[in-house]
Amino acid sequence: MKSIRLYLLLALLATITLVNFVSLLHGYQSSMQKAESLFDSRLKSTAMLIKLANSAKQNQQHSAEKEDPYTFFQIFNESGNELIIHSSNAPHIMLGELSEGFHDVNFASYRWRNYVHEDTKLQRWIVVAERIDIRYILAEDVVLESLVPIVLAIPVSALIIWFAVGLGLKPLTLFATQLSHKRVDDLSPITLERVPSELTTVVNSTNSLLLRLEEAFDREQRFSADAAHELRTPVSVLKVHLHNLGTRLGRQDEDIVLLTEGVERMGHLIEQILALYRTSPDQAAVKFEQVDVFKTVQSLIAFNYDTFDRKQQTIDLDGESHVIEANLFALETLVMNLINNANKYTPEQGEIHVEVKRHELGVLLRVEDSGPGIPEAQRERVFERFYRLHGDRHDSGVVGCGLGLTIVKHIADLHHATINLGTSANGGGLRVDVIFPLRAISHA
Repeated sequence: MKSIRLYLLLALLATITLVNFVSLLHGYQSSMQKAESLFDSRLKSTAMLIKLANSAKQNQQHSAEKEDPYTFFQIFNESGNELIIHSSNAPHIMLGELSEGFHDVNFASYRWRNYVHEDTKLQRWIVVAERIDIRYILAEDVVLESLVPIVLAIPVSALIIWFAVGLGLKPLTLFATQLSHKRVDDLSPITLERVPSELTTVVNSTNSLLLRLEEAFDREQRFSADAAHELRTPVSVLKVHLHNLGTRLGRQDEDIVLLTEGVERMGHLIEQILALYRTSPDQAAVKFEQVDVFKTVQSLIAFNYDTFDRKQQTIDLDGESHVIEANLFALETLVMNLINNANKYTPEQGEIHVEVKRHELGVLLRVEDSGPGIPEAQRERVFERFYRLHGDRHDSGVVGCGLGLTIVKHIADLHHATINLGTSANGGGLRVDVIFPLRAISHA
């Protein structure tokens, strides 16, 4: 069942049509019987008029002047063997029985309905007849004309039912509209005025589900904050102990170096997992505000400039201010992951180019580096969680956890943005384009 409205329309229309058909059939049969009775009464009345009109014309034998091809009359003597008066199209013999009442007879290739009446005063028999097929046509025309309005009422009923059902389903439409327009961070109850009893259970169940989801998200957010605190502290302490141990044993000790790299990787993994959770599109409580993309990128590059300077890398930023509706933390996380990836995979004295500009589909954020890039066949897979080219250690020697571009993709989805990977013009490195949609744009 694709449409409740269409189903109700067809069901009600089928019911109305069936009831109308039975009613029409019964009405047709009843009306035809009544029409037959009326025609018989007319025949009888005609016979009575002929009786009165000819009461003074005894023993006069002649033909009537008026001729009707569908009716005839005859006046016989008492014995029925002598035709005294008749219409011009009437037979010259008695058709059927010479008895009072109605009879069906054959004459001139037609069936006729005749009425025989005995005039006891004049001692004559009066016969009036009418063609049955003409009676049927006349009766059917009258009956069908009365049935036409009922038949025409069916499409009118369909139109009325369509709008009536639509009006009845309006609360359901409003309910669906509220659900579809809810933001990912909006778990407030759905409110409808004058909710029908049939929809009350659905609305209450949905609101109950939204409440449980809100409670679950609150618990997970508290867990995220607690986990961040509990995990960051031991890692920080471990870093301090390793630093002290390295000072005591010598920083060139291979075991100390490997252990330090492992702790750094663990700390990075913790930060990335927490960032992935906080920026995932399926998580609630994501607040949007007006954010200038260019200024955000500019401040993050300035904040991390020492990181690029240590590798003697050149990073430049082109573009102009464009304000979009975004979550500031998520946008900063996206930019940080992109420029950190560019920093890690670009060799020393390499070049990194960042650009923010207007695009035909919205606002374009582009980050290009002069690193090894990503083969075209692998560009879809790098958005998968924990996927890294060539395993845990890239050919460039960079150690990572495989979550950076996954987080970027999640943040792009959160903002309904598109992300494309390509080849940079700077020595064949990686080019990342993130296009924020037009609907989120307002110019500064």
